[in-house]
Amino acid sequence: MQVIILAAGKGIRMGDLTADIPKPMLPLLGKPLLEWRLAMLPEAVREVIFVVGYLGDQIEKYFGSEWQGRSIRYVRHEKLDGTGGAIRQVYESGLFLGPALVTNGDDIYCQEDLERLLTYDMAVLACGLEDSSRFGILDTDAEGRLRGIIERPHAPGYGLVNTGAYMLDQAYFSYAPVPISETEYGLPQTLVLVGDERPVSVVQTRAWQPVGQPEDIALGEDFLRQYWLARQ
Repeated sequence: MQVIILAAGKGIRMGDLTADIPKPMLPLLGKPLLEWRLAMLPEAVREVIFVVGYLGDQIEKYFGSEWQGRSIRYVRHEKLDGTGGAIRQVYESGLFLGPALVTNGDDIYCQEDLERLLTYDMAVLACGLEDSSRFGILDTDAEGRLRGIIERPHAPGYGLVNTGAYMLDQAYFSYAPVPISETEYGLPQTLVLVGDERPVSVVQTRAWQPVGQPEDIALGEDFLRQYWLARQ
């Protein structure tokens, strides 16, 4: 099983913290975020593909071609045309085998949630939040399958939000990537298009922590203590 970790962006909301370091390499509890991410992957994942762009050389130098028994490969994504563009570049490089786990590089997940996600061919990992205002909300049908995405801004309150973790198989790439701006394409928006013709499961997490802005770093460290270090 392979995982594709999207780690090409600059992380503008981090301000000066990412002036000379890519956001997924920011330290949490003394280690780069990506190092924690690799440690917390399910055992079934044996190959890691990093999609790198902004200061990507730092990621390549740190992890090399192998990390604690897992092979590491890299895809350069300098165009930065969104998650939809990034995953398509992996596919066009010939490295995508599928079904594959695909995740954002700046989010932290519980290992057991990712393990459940691996049991699907096409799925998205979701988290129920009382305050969903920072994120897009997943719209599901009566059977809990993906039907649409309610983009920001939306009504405040509880929502089932997209955590940026997916299972994709080869069929995903038979659909044209969906544009979300003049320059970007969206992976989850394209997955909605897939869901019009075949089931896309929505798998709910027990916990999840995005690290997208400076105040999230302390929250990420608390997450690691509670959901990883306390169990080691």
